[in-house]
Amino acid sequence: MKYFDYLEEAFIALLMAAATVIIFTAVLHRYLSGFAIPGLQDWLLGINLSWVQELCIYLFVWMAKFGAAYGVRTGIHVGVDVLVNRLDEKNRRIFVLIALGAGMLFTGIVGTLGASFVWHIAHTDQTSPDLEVPIWIVYLAVPLGSYLMCFRFAQVAWQFIRGGELPHHDHGHVDGLEEEGVPA
Repeated sequence: MKYFDYLEEAFIALLMAAATVIIFTAVLHRYLSGFAIPGLQDWLLGINLSWVQELCIYLFVWMAKFGAAYGVRTGIHVGVDVLVNRLDEKNRRIFVLIALGAGMLFTGIVGTLGASFVWHIAHTDQTSPDLEVPIWIVYLAVPLGSYLMCFRFAQVAWQFIRGGELPHHDHGHVDGLEEEGVPA
């Protein structure tokens, strides 16, 4: 499972890195195109980067869908659990499992509806406006990300049933940075 977690994190990081490099390149291109330097300006204006905005939108959609699944696994989603935490242990467990089950149900439904939509749109010739890639590839983020999120809800529920613990993100901790005075 650690390998799968690593692949998920690497995929999200790759999407973020690609979006960052592409946006930086487009901004640099736009900035340098404004200089009236003979040859350079003509060459830069000859480069068509109209597709950058569309690609970055698609990258951010994929990032959001897979990042949401990562958030479920690591416990970084914002949750309002003040009332649930005030309950006795038995009722708290019940409400947490109901919430995780609702998350599984919702993301499973969204994944299934998304898969149906992708299946139908894949049988058309629709392409994206600028990149001209089959649009079903773009929309594939919805079922894949939703099913991954559903799996992560099930994973968290199973860990909660077995150990009674939910993933908790320590906002003060930075991976790779050791505490002062604590040996590594």
